[in-house]
Amino acid sequence: MTTKALSAETRDKLMQVSTATLSTALFKAGIRNQFLQDVHPLGFKGKNMVGQAYTLRYIPAREDLNPISVFQNPDHPQRVGVEECPEGYVMVIDSRKDARAASAGSILVTRMMQRGVAGVVTDGGFRDSPEIAALDIPCYHNRPSAPTNLTIHQAIELNGPIACGDVAVYPGDVIVGDGEGVIVIPLHMVDDIAGEATEMTAFEDFVTERVKEGAGIIGLYPPTKDENKVAYAEWRTKHGR
Repeated sequence: MTTKALSAETRDKLMQVSTATLSTALFKAGIRNQFLQDVHPLGFKGKNMVGQAYTLRYIPAREDLNPISVFQNPDHPQRVGVEECPEGYVMVIDSRKDARAASAGSILVTRMMQRGVAGVVTDGGFRDSPEIAALDIPCYHNRPSAPTNLTIHQAIELNGPIACGDVAVYPGDVIVGDGEGVIVIPLHMVDDIAGEATEMTAFEDFVTERVKEGAGIIGLYPPTKDENKVAYAEWRTKHGR
């Protein structure tokens, strides 16, 4: 596991910002490929998912090596990962964007929920998706998929670098999910990105308020007019932000 832990302060900040704002903050910092493609929330309940990545990688299944009896092996990587993913972490699964078979089902997700895992993400699909959607754990996938993973996927490695939704994910990276999707933040820059996104969110809230009052965006967004900079400073003081 990574030696650096996500701080409680930074986690709290990430709970309050959107993946849209985070993507812009990352873009400003030079990170362009950060939002998982074709990965969608399942039963989103209005609260961000935040945690460091614990990864599981699948490769294409080979029939002579992937019969249903492999689940009897106590060292099977999928089963081991479910029992070892640390509390507060997000299980991120590389299913090669192949949702023809499930990456996991409701029993495994329920077990991770009971163990305090912060969320589960796959660029494949979940089986038992209606049951998973009702659970109190954030989950993200491509689409529902009933067949067992063994028909298409072979679990091969835990906690190594993976691809998920066309984005590189390294163990310990910070994963944030909201109602739009999932974004990956390199661990070494997460404090700065969380701070920048928090500042951006305050300004966007100010702009939204002004636009709802009838203001135009030229000179306001971005604030190129001094009067808007002054108004924003006054707004922050008033709202304690």
